[in-house]
Amino acid sequence: MPSSTHPTVGRADPRLPGGDVRAGDDHLRHRRRRPGRGLTDDRFALALMAPAAVFLAVFVGWPLVKLIVDSLYDIAPLAGTREFAGLGNYGEALTSPGFLGAAGRTALYTMLVVTLEFTLGLAVALLFNALGRRARWIRTLFLYPLMIAPVVAGLLWRFLLIDNFGIVNELLTRLGIIGGPDAIGWLSDPDIVLFSVALPDIWLTTSFMALVLFAGLQNIPGDVLEAARLDGSGPWHTLTRVTLPLLRPVIAVALVVRGIDAARAFDVILIQTNGGPQSASETLSLLIYRTMVRFGEPGLASAMGTLYLIAMLGVALIAVATIWRPGKVVR
Repeated sequence: MPSSTHPTVGRADPRLPGGDVRAGDDHLRHRRRRPGRGLTDDRFALALMAPAAVFLAVFVGWPLVKLIVDSLYDIAPLAGTREFAGLGNYGEALTSPGFLGAAGRTALYTMLVVTLEFTLGLAVALLFNALGRRARWIRTLFLYPLMIAPVVAGLLWRFLLIDNFGIVNELLTRLGIIGGPDAIGWLSDPDIVLFSVALPDIWLTTSFMALVLFAGLQNIPGDVLEAARLDGSGPWHTLTRVTLPLLRPVIAVALVVRGIDAARAFDVILIQTNGGPQSASETLSLLIYRTMVRFGEPGLASAMGTLYLIAMLGVALIAVATIWRPGKVVR
């Protein structure tokens, strides 16, 4: 059968130079190459991603591999010895009261910080969304705490909450709410110190949560909200049944990012209490730091860090799986 009977094979394309199939193929290959570079689009994209891939491999991949490898050894830095311990460090960490206590305090601290930040951030984001352009300058001022370093924020709140001569207790005394400047030991009472050291973190990053949620609110179609209003939906019903379900992807990202960041809180707590009193504010980050630096046990500290990493990955996956359901409106 002649090749000309097929609609595509062997037919000349008058739009292509030369009027034949080979000329068309050469033309397409020429279009896929970067001008003057001799690179296809795929290779050009790989070339652009290569620096980031190398950076991640050197500064993330290799430290992660070294962390896992060191967790399998009993290392004595001063003696210069390194003995294979298998899963011994993991067993010691999981049976250590200090590790289990620090894990519980880290979970409590994270839930406290993220819950308050999400609640306050959502309220502020809804307010900004309602005000529209009138909230432009307020949004700018509200973002200022993000520019403050955590160490500076820790020092500031330490001066505010320190016993006997802290500004907060002094104001409460003058207002007649408490009996004296030493009535509340914000940073010395084990029962409330975890809440006290969480205040700077909440103050610093509530603006981040509000900014992320406000950006998500801007992407909700106005037609959906208008349809809910026309159907007789009240403000609370619209928020819980329409707005929040449409914000699921944004909420998932915000909670995971802030949850991981809050769970690794270190400098803010170190500056305020150094983990005290009586280890009441000692989180996993502080415990791992002390195990590594003060007690000189890199193997045990690496095992704690590996368990810490696995737990955070598990929580992040669960949060994404349960929250991230974009576009599903609750009826």
